[in-house]
Amino acid sequence: MKITILTVGKIKEDFYRKAIAEYSKRLSRYCKLEIIEVTNEKTPDSASAVVEEQIKDKEGERLLKYIREDAYVVALAIEGKMLDSIELSKNIEQLGIMGKSHIIFVIGGSLGLSDRILKRADYKLSFSKMTFPHQLMRVILLEQIYRSYRIICKEPYHK
Repeated sequence: MKITILTVGKIKEDFYRKAIAEYSKRLSRYCKLEIIEVTNEKTPDSASAVVEEQIKDKEGERLLKYIREDAYVVALAIEGKMLDSIELSKNIEQLGIMGKSHIIFVIGGSLGLSDRILKRADYKLSFSKMTFPHQLMRVILLEQIYRSYRIICKEPYHK
């Protein structure tokens, strides 16, 4: 299976880059992993709701260029469904059984995802009602995908 992490913004902090590299290496034995970063828009201080929507729309247009029609798209969104690790692993396994060979997980920028991305998503996934920096969210997502594959393959992984 091919897993794409499609995300707004670059990783600047070295400790995040190292964690991403480690989980990418671990995942390489289970799936073909691709990480695509699109440029984020600068958000002015005290931006109006209209300006924030315009920013999300611009970022959304950049993201849409990488979303293939045949891919199963999972948008990370606070309003999405919360799953535990076993449920996430079952979802990933079930998609493979159903013949889906490409899953795209989409992480928005600091303002979240545009309506167009949310409408295109086949599934909305929430990790918490809390807000996380998108750089940290990438690490958390990779860890959970790795954990999912360990569960699917009935391999040990700490609880």
